[in-house]
Amino acid sequence: MEAASSAPLDGLKVLDLSTVIAGPFAAALLGDFGAEVIKIELPNGSDGLRHLPPHKDGVSLWWKVTNRNKKGVTLDIRTPEGRALFRKFVSWADVLVENFRPGTLDRYGFPSDILEEINPNLTVLRVTGFGQTGPMAGEPGFARVAEAFSGFTYLCGEEDGPPLHLGFPISDAVGGLFGALGVLLACVKRAKNPDMGLEEIDTSLAESMFRLLEFSVTEFDQLGVSRERFGSASKYAGPSNIYKSADGHWISMSASTQRVFERCATAMDLPELCENPAFISNPARVENAKALNDIIANWFRVRSRDEALRILRAGDVPVSPVNSIEDVIKSPQMQARKAVVRVPDAELGDIAMQGVFPRLKKSPGHIRNTGPALGQDNAVIYGNHLGLSEIEIAELKQKGVI
Repeated sequence: MEAASSAPLDGLKVLDLSTVIAGPFAAALLGDFGAEVIKIELPNGSDGLRHLPPHKDGVSLWWKVTNRNKKGVTLDIRTPEGRALFRKFVSWADVLVENFRPGTLDRYGFPSDILEEINPNLTVLRVTGFGQTGPMAGEPGFARVAEAFSGFTYLCGEEDGPPLHLGFPISDAVGGLFGALGVLLACVKRAKNPDMGLEEIDTSLAESMFRLLEFSVTEFDQLGVSRERFGSASKYAGPSNIYKSADGHWISMSASTQRVFERCATAMDLPELCENPAFISNPARVENAKALNDIIANWFRVRSRDEALRILRAGDVPVSPVNSIEDVIKSPQMQARKAVVRVPDAELGDIAMQGVFPRLKKSPGHIRNTGPALGQDNAVIYGNHLGLSEIEIAELKQKGVI
């Protein structure tokens, strides 16, 4: 476990009412940097993330990482007793994270005006598939749906093949990042304007991915171009692609600027490429990308992975093997960076996960615990934070409220 230290968000109190990935990921990022995060689940343990593979001995491994640095309690806010307890949690919190469909918290008795009445200093992060407004606001918004809608998935795949989803719900992570950024922006604003009242952050997975596409909107507006799939090759610079070595390994290389291309041609002992009018400039290389990629692919095809990497690295050409997660974990670079840490877990023993990122030199974050077992902190939180007696806690548990 990483050594505890004074972290940037020490003292920030976060209530995580969200489920599955994007909202919990945002809350976990805040927890990584010192925020006290209380994770609220339904007493039946129905959060979808607990049921997504992979599992070990019936325990969700995904849960352990996405809900790290949180204390876990159970509460059903659909019940009268649950709503009364939730009011106390809202009074306690600085930040509330939720990812219900728009209007759900209103139906439970907690519209924005009531939340502000309970706690005028509250910041609410709302994470949905498509946002709080618009004709699609009420639609279910899982990661793949958001990625497809955003235009991102359309760009993934071979030129003559179908669009492809990534093997990971990337929009959940990106949406979580934007959500955490929104919370930090609200914190900065509130520090300057303590009487600003309730702040609400409207984060959608679809718009999070859409924002990543950068110039695509401007390109369509100014040039009338709707970008198409192009496989692994770059449509912006060349040569830039994934190539196969003689011993069957995949290598990614990018020679995106003129100087790098010249170094690449020299390292490959192909100086004639720099004199060829078809490849003399980046616009020319993009226009003639297929011919250039064929030449580069032939160079890789007769060399082993290690030989190709050695030659190109010696020539100061950006290059990397296409690593599996095992390769990444075992790489000297990531080991030197201590990018993987081991964290004690009550159910599974020590488990490995990514360390805290980004790295702050003077006030780094740290990992205090893995994702909690269902309701593991009920006694402490309801007793110490909300002042309930052991008898009251037992009665609430018997009724299914917690």
